[in-house]
Amino acid sequence: MPTYDYECQTCGHHFEAKQSMKDPHLTDCPVETCAGPVKRKIGVGAGFIFKGSGFYITDYRSDSYKAAAKKDSEGSSSSSSSSSSSSSSSSPAPAAPTTAA
Repeated sequence: MPTYDYECQTCGHHFEAKQSMKDPHLTDCPVETCAGPVKRKIGVGAGFIFKGSGFYITDYRSDSYKAAAKKDSEGSSSSSSSSSSSSSSSSPAPAAPTTAA
């Protein structure tokens, strides 16, 4: 059952209530000395946790898309590895000497 947040319009009391979606909204504050009207606040909703396979967008890609993505990733990894190997063999430039004023 969903949990709804309510706020009393008279005393400002905040409270939560577990209700079915079919239940009518609460109308009275639960504080004994108040009994003012309450307003249901908009909640953030519940988080979902998907477990197992089949919940990722990549699981539903077409075969042609997967082939093009694989070709693209192979091409970009070979070019990045060649550039990284050339930069690792070179040494950094020496620092310029500083003069005291």
